Amino acid sequence: MDFLNVVVRFFQEGGPFMFPIAIVLALGLAIAIERFVFLGSARRTNKKAFAQIEPMLSARQFDKILQLGQQNRAPVSRVIAAGIARLKLSPRREDVEYAMEEGLMETIPRLEKRTPYLGTLANISTLLGLLGTIIGLIAAFSAVANADPAEKASLLSQSISVAMNTTAFGLIAAIPLLACHSLLQTKTTEIVDSMEMAGVKCINLLMSRQGVSASTRASDE
Repeated sequence: MDFLNVVVRFFQEGGPFMFPIAIVLALGLAIAIERFVFLGSARRTNKKAFAQIEPMLSARQFDKILQLGQQNRAPVSRVIAAGIARLKLSPRREDVEYAMEEGLMETIPRLEKRTPYLGTLANISTLLGLLGTIIGLIAAFSAVANADPAEKASLLSQSISVAMNTTAFGLIAAIPLLACHSLLQTKTTEIVDSMEMAGVKCINLLMSRQGVSASTRASDE
């Protein structure tokens, strides 16, 4: 209960700029939670989808892979389906790679969506804290100028202490937002790298199967 009272008093003494900083912090945390949930879901669905696609590739069940890419929410299924669709038109490895890269480029913006906002919101909260402190100091010096000389030192120290609360709260809001931004970028990079690795595995498997089929036809002839 004492901690809650300290927090409430700290917030009240910070001045009007504490409210926009609190709004920025709440908005940033909401974005961070939504992104963590989305990326965690994407990672799980990717693993599940690739486990389904790999035996289909070995069996060359391309129609099922295309159907899975249309129905499944996993990003990796859409990337591989794009390569399979191009394989039906052109068996060249380069064309399949380009198609998968195009599918990956379409998927990455969904993974990175709203994550850059966290860095911007962290900067905004810091700047709001500094602005609140500066305005508070201006008001403090204006009030001290008309105060009794014996009370000037006491009033000035109290006013500066209150003004610094805004800067402190701005930094309190900025630090977790920056940490979330860094963590989300790392998770996004890991997902993209895993999708690229899955794409390379699929291409190697497809090309090796094609090589086996070609050599089998040649020996039969």
